[in-house]
Amino acid sequence: MAANKEIAQDTTKPPERRALRIEKDAAVIRSMFAAISPRYDLLNHVLSLNIDRSWRRRTVRALRLDPSSRVLDVCTGTADLAFELAEAVDPLQGGQVIGGDFTEEMIRIAARKRGERRLESPGLCIADTMHLPFADGSFDAVTVAFGIRNVVSLEAGLEEMLRVLRPGGQAAILEFTTPKLKVVRTLYQTYFHRVLPRVGAWLSGSSAGRSAYRYLPNSVSEFPKPDELSTQLKGCGFVDANYESLTCGVACLHLATKPVGRGRPSLASSGPRSAPENAPR
Repeated sequence: MAANKEIAQDTTKPPERRALRIEKDAAVIRSMFAAISPRYDLLNHVLSLNIDRSWRRRTVRALRLDPSSRVLDVCTGTADLAFELAEAVDPLQGGQVIGGDFTEEMIRIAARKRGERRLESPGLCIADTMHLPFADGSFDAVTVAFGIRNVVSLEAGLEEMLRVLRPGGQAAILEFTTPKLKVVRTLYQTYFHRVLPRVGAWLSGSSAGRSAYRYLPNSVSEFPKPDELSTQLKGCGFVDANYESLTCGVACLHLATKPVGRGRPSLASSGPRSAPENAPR
């Protein structure tokens, strides 16, 4: 997850009609979410009414992974999606899941969770989605849950996801969106703009929590609509881009494929490079 450097709003209008201007800054993003990392999981599950768990499971099912699949989860946070993905592959058959995030504190918490569960997977590394430390064509699938809208350059993030996919590999993007149905949209906007920042600040016990969860509704408002994101995926080189609305349009699952014939033909000569030396494993 990420945050904004500056949010400017027209406060004369109700929350759902305010014009927003978000300027992303990598250093501010990293600092803010490092600050809320100790209670990040609790915040996400409480504030989504625990529905985020079912969305992640739906994402894994949609990919129809083979036990030998190699999967990268970018913007992994504390690796909730990566843990779900790891259950769908078999290391004994060559399956592998790696979660990468550019906030070190998040990766450390993910590593602690893995240890507490006595698991060896997923692998974890500190990695910037705009500059992934992996060779071309390294993965059968690349995923991201509630993180791609926080990458400073969406285009650069999507292009990196495409680059590290093998031809024929799939990308899955799970992201919040604004519901189309007016009644649902009104409730959603009220919750996101008025309730969520206060609850986030209370649960996190810090001003960083208020800032991070004030950012959430603003970032969702400025993120491309589902049709627009599908168009952008195609513009970056993906094919078969489609999406599925979840829970009355509160979230959306996008799937897209790297075309066959683009990039390296197989994984045989393009395994992932080692994780950065300072990354917990």
